[in-house]
Amino acid sequence: MVRVHETAIIEDNVKIGEGTSVWDNVHIRHGASIGDECIVGEKSYIAYDVKIGNRVKINAMVYICAEVTIEDGVMISASTTFTNDRFPRATFPDLTTLRPSEPDEHTLKTLVREGATIGAGCTIGNDLEIGRWAMVGMGSLVTRSVPDFHLVIGSPARSIGAVCKCGQLFHRFEEGENNLEKSCGCGLEYVIEDRSVREK
Repeated sequence: MVRVHETAIIEDNVKIGEGTSVWDNVHIRHGASIGDECIVGEKSYIAYDVKIGNRVKINAMVYICAEVTIEDGVMISASTTFTNDRFPRATFPDLTTLRPSEPDEHTLKTLVREGATIGAGCTIGNDLEIGRWAMVGMGSLVTRSVPDFHLVIGSPARSIGAVCKCGQLFHRFEEGENNLEKSCGCGLEYVIEDRSVREK
């Protein structure tokens, strides 16, 4: 069963999966696709043709623009904003006509891989990828791709360590380290090679 609040605006040709809830004052534009068992929090906006996987949590007041793809199991916390144009302008150079809002050759893609978490109040740049099970700390400005299992914080965001699938920071990066085997308190084990993190 799909639950959609009566104040939500769902445009034509939107696909919403089984068990998904869409809360009040959400706006989902035409062509968007949302998987099963998702939550779309109040006052969030999902643009044209955005693709969202299964069991994704989108908190309140999240802005997801065109050309964003979000894989399964992603958490996007409140007041996160995605972007898709590196050098935007409101009008054409003669100032007599507004530029269209639809995607064009200047619209850049963003991919959020499975299991990733984006903290509250983040701004996500474009032409980049947030890796599997990566975590973006609250208030961060992401301007480049984030590797799998990395924790990034700050403005611009910088990687400070490795996070487990369970969400815990299990290793802080240090200069000169290489080829480590680490385990999290939950029991999962990882290999770190030149700051590339993978499950053991």
